[in-house]
Amino acid sequence: MDERLRASPVASGWASRTHFHDACASLWLAGELVHLEDLVLHDAGMDIRAPTHELTRAHAVLRARRLVAGKEPKWALSPAGLMQLRGRPSSPDPRGGSGRVHEDEGQDVDEQDSDGAPERDEAPSHDLSKEFAAIDAVLARSSRLLQEGVLAPKRERDPLVYDLDWNEDARLQEWRSALDATRQRPPLVTAALSLEAWQVLDPLQHVRWLGQLLVSAVLRERGKTAAHLLCLNVGLRHVPRERRRSRDRTIRLLAFAEAVTAAAEIGMKEHDRLMLTRAQLERKLRGRRSTSQLPKLIELVLARPIVTAALIAQELGITQRGAQNLVAELGLRETTGRGRYRAWGI
Repeated sequence: MDERLRASPVASGWASRTHFHDACASLWLAGELVHLEDLVLHDAGMDIRAPTHELTRAHAVLRARRLVAGKEPKWALSPAGLMQLRGRPSSPDPRGGSGRVHEDEGQDVDEQDSDGAPERDEAPSHDLSKEFAAIDAVLARSSRLLQEGVLAPKRERDPLVYDLDWNEDARLQEWRSALDATRQRPPLVTAALSLEAWQVLDPLQHVRWLGQLLVSAVLRERGKTAAHLLCLNVGLRHVPRERRRSRDRTIRLLAFAEAVTAAAEIGMKEHDRLMLTRAQLERKLRGRRSTSQLPKLIELVLARPIVTAALIAQELGITQRGAQNLVAELGLRETTGRGRYRAWGI
């Protein structure tokens, strides 16, 4: 699977689609049902109804997968990566900046002290560039502090929602120690043991879905899935719950291996389907003008499980009537069966 995606022309579209599927599968494993169509529309900011709590959680999983996939393989397991995935910003410079402003100020001081006094022109100068630069530095520093939440008051956790005796930092550190103890083992064994340790320790109270994502990041860091992020939740969905939650540890580890195999098989089938669909749709581009919007629509259709006229119009910068005309030219499959508020897929 990884070798196919390494040089595949539909790798980006495949990854974008699988993020949606894995996010829905993550909520399915938690006992919640999130429709794929609702998640796509919610991600585009085009909800047809008020988003539910489950839909919001699925979107959080989707954003976390995109974040991990867009970073370096080692980022997700680093302290900074774990803090950001947990929703907690890393601790900034206590002086209120990244240090660059202070280095520039130090350089100005050195230039002034080199001759004992700052250089002065013979004639008075009205150049205010240094003053404006200092004001810009203060504004940038204040904006950074506000974004990182340094100046915001720290909110105490509600004891009705959180267990105050639940030390997440200590449990997460214990999980990282268990992960480091398996570094000498094969990547698949390391991933299986790390998921087992996550389920036993249960480090985070309300972000339990993060464990499967970190296990996928472990396989990516070890080079087993260097070209993609494994859709572990999709694979676990096809394993019976009796095996996933068995009291026997050996059965649970074997169930993990079955989930990885199922995820790879499903991913390969989806990749082959996208390749075939892309070849069929590109045949309709023959004789088209170079300014046609059809190539962009093909890329959009390959990257989203479903598309609507409003979504196409927003992404391509055209009208909804023009979007419907492009859909008719490509001959996309209508998925709702309705005459209004329709959606199309491949």
